Amino acid sequence: MRDLQIAYRITGIASRRLGWLADPKGLSVASGAGALAREGLPASQATNVRDWLHATQADVLFEATSLNVTSGEPAIDHIHAALEMGAHAITANKSTVVHAYQELRALAASKHRRFLFESTVMDGAPIFSLFDTLPVLHLRGFRGILNSTTNVILTGMEQGLSFEQSLKHAQEIGIAETDPTHDVEGWDATVKVAALVIVLMGVPIKLSAIERKGISGLSAEEVRTARAEGNPYKLVCRAQREGAVVTASVRPEKVTLTDPLAWISGTSSIVHFETDILPGLAITEMNPGVETTAYGMLADFIRAASGDA
Repeated sequence: MRDLQIAYRITGIASRRLGWLADPKGLSVASGAGALAREGLPASQATNVRDWLHATQADVLFEATSLNVTSGEPAIDHIHAALEMGAHAITANKSTVVHAYQELRALAASKHRRFLFESTVMDGAPIFSLFDTLPVLHLRGFRGILNSTTNVILTGMEQGLSFEQSLKHAQEIGIAETDPTHDVEGWDATVKVAALVIVLMGVPIKLSAIERKGISGLSAEEVRTARAEGNPYKLVCRAQREGAVVTASVRPEKVTLTDPLAWISGTSSIVHFETDILPGLAITEMNPGVETTAYGMLADFIRAASGDA
């Protein structure tokens, strides 16, 4: 950050394992968060996020709790508290955008702070910030592959594994969760579609309005046959504007080998935007890691710290 003339210190860390750690003078995390537990640093007296934020005297909150499809909590409460207390709020939790975008955006504006969420879709790829650089562009729709777990599973099935074997492999390599329901049943992708529609298309779509079908109903034979015939299955995300209405879906589809979506495999993702000026604008992210998500949050931090609009 020296080149950008941004000075910072970490004044608090909160997790289920570490509890509520706070020191406004700064915590040393050179050896990672695990070292904090080994050093036996005392937890703060905080028992909730507001008391903890007060103890940290934070200017910026990084929020990275797990996805809650139903309500977006506790992430929404964390961000709400940070903004109310005068801190910028940066999150990788997409449900905050789906369930509380307008509310949190308005609160941030009233406090002259930023609510930023670049890492919620396609990790650190510049999806939301891209459109900040494209003024007056009208987004008509988009299609893409936005869930890496289902992509890994389908790739494994094409290579001869059963659905169960491919899922187990995805879990072993750390791509799939122990409970993979959100991924294989299309919920993760549906939340991402909703976030893109809400922010980039300006339509407050509900999750229930998005047609959703996961990949658990596909057999390995179907997947291999489709690939052999040159029409591989992908979990395709779509949204299309018709007047003031946006229709959206997440479902397995066969795509032709001439389609860029057909060549997205493993943990890679792609989104193809259709606009009034640019008929086809695509962003592809090749095999990202956790550092990619971290970069998205870092980029948001730099925007907040430098006062970028």
